[in-house]
Amino acid sequence: DKATDPSIPEENWECIQRFCDQVNADTDGPSLAPRLLAHKIQSPQELEALRALTVLETCVNNCGERFHNEIAKFRFLNELIKVLSPKYYGIWSSEKVKSRVTEIIFSWTVWFPQEVKIRDAYQMLKKQGIVKEDPKVPEDKILPPPSPRSQNSIFDTDEEKSKLLARLLRSRRSEDLQAANRLIQSTVREEQEKSAKASRRANAISEVSENVKRMDKLLENYKRQELSKSDQETLQTLFQRCEKLRPLLFRLASETADDDEALAEILQANDELMQALGRHRRVVA
Repeated sequence: DKATDPSIPEENWECIQRFCDQVNADTDGPSLAPRLLAHKIQSPQELEALRALTVLETCVNNCGERFHNEIAKFRFLNELIKVLSPKYYGIWSSEKVKSRVTEIIFSWTVWFPQEVKIRDAYQMLKKQGIVKEDPKVPEDKILPPPSPRSQNSIFDTDEEKSKLLARLLRSRRSEDLQAANRLIQSTVREEQEKSAKASRRANAISEVSENVKRMDKLLENYKRQELSKSDQETLQTLFQRCEKLRPLLFRLASETADDDEALAEILQANDELMQALGRHRRVVA
């Protein structure tokens, strides 16, 4: 109540921090806090709702993975959606509160890309026309760090960057918050790019393995002269696809020069591919 009190002129950061500390200290804190906050966010008093949203964002910044898991559930997301939906409280919720709720849900789609329910909830709001365009998040608005971070997160491997971020986040100066936000956003882009590369690599290696198995099976039947016209066409299609996978593996190897384990996987897949192509040429010739 004190952390969201609308009767005081400014936010009570001491109480907000104590609320976060209690969430972290109490075993049931991460599951109880979102329910309490949802009730306050739906308050007909604009200032109380806005204060509750500040507490929510502070908790997301400070209360870790268990809290993140709770806010990513439909049970909590639906409470936020009610503030926006004209079927529920959207009729009388102020534009300021609705704008802030929209901004928060959008920011979570960026910071928690692995949480499908958050993305689905936001897309539903867009589909229904409740959200007409993605909000522009202010530069001095600190978004929560993604959770769980990948084991090879840049913040985990780059100690200097991690220390710089911690110092900027502790500051109350607007320019430091803007710098922290830019640092976080650039790091997330790097991590997303890294993740995309890993996904492309895994898909390519998997496709090579699958195509080689199918081609070898058809080649065995070809040698025994048991291949139908349809299977012969399939064999030719597989051969052509494998030919096209060679430059893709070469490009992936170039991108992965600094990761010995991943490079070894690509080179092994390339060996399997070259051997399969050689077998095809010998048998079909």
